[in-house]
Amino acid sequence: NAVCSHDRDSTSGPPVCRMRVDVRKWLTIHNSIVRESLAEALGTFVMMLLGLGSCAQVVLGRGEFGMYLSINLSFGLGVTMGIHTAGGISGAHMNAAISFISCVLGRLPWKKLPAYIAGQFLGSFLAAATVFYALHSYTAGNLTVSGPTGTAGIFATYPAPYMSLLGGFINELICTAMLVLCVLAIYDKNNNAALEGTQALLTGLLVVVLGMTMGMNTGYAINPSRDLPPRLFTAIAGWGLEVFRAGNYWWWVPIVAPTLGSLLGASVYKICVDFHNPPRPERKASEDKEMTESRTAICNISQERLRKEDQMDPVPPARRLSRQL
Repeated sequence: NAVCSHDRDSTSGPPVCRMRVDVRKWLTIHNSIVRESLAEALGTFVMMLLGLGSCAQVVLGRGEFGMYLSINLSFGLGVTMGIHTAGGISGAHMNAAISFISCVLGRLPWKKLPAYIAGQFLGSFLAAATVFYALHSYTAGNLTVSGPTGTAGIFATYPAPYMSLLGGFINELICTAMLVLCVLAIYDKNNNAALEGTQALLTGLLVVVLGMTMGMNTGYAINPSRDLPPRLFTAIAGWGLEVFRAGNYWWWVPIVAPTLGSLLGASVYKICVDFHNPPRPERKASEDKEMTESRTAICNISQERLRKEDQMDPVPPARRLSRQL
């Protein structure tokens, strides 16, 4: 404790303490936009490494080291860990669609949007590169996009063979709308918000449920930052431009559909719920007014009852009280 106490004052204490304070000051980033962008990069890296690692283990292990539920749980818990990692600095969006709708709702300045997306893309790209290192050793450089030995689906999402482009677009639109709608509900303190400290876990469970209910058709990208950077990485790493042509040029759907889905989900929640909820100070004032009115009504009823009793009983109140005693 004595050593740690010198961290607050770089001019006193042992040389080791002064050096530690100097290093900390040198490493501290004072630009809020850069700081939040790096937080987004780290949070997205954590989420994507856990999620893509699970995909690689399920695909390469051919079902012996996990199943589809493993991917759902890994991405969900990856979201939870990412929120705990970066939530205090940037809010841990880890999703370009979430950052976009935050700007639309006035919760994030538009000037920060490019930095947030750049950080998310960087973290996602680095996570894909990390997973590729293990995958490359396993496949001995045999990289195919689709088919029985396809491995590109480990990194980015592709539609099921039976899905049309329009059907997949609608699937991603609805899935992202549900994501945004439920996230707004989880964090809405004017509504029935989640208990403080449980938001990260509930958001992760929400991602798990979305994967279990709407992930079969398209792989539930629901996040441009989750899909495009790994797809770019696979194009560079050896899979080639087929990653953009596959699925009838599917690559643009996980970018456009989640963006529009975030607008849809936010609009539905605002119109159906949020616009009808007064701000918290107004709600408290309204509740206090209702409580005061209730107490006044109860007092009036009690006084009216006493007056009726006095009218029915001819004995004066003082004599009636002495008689009762």
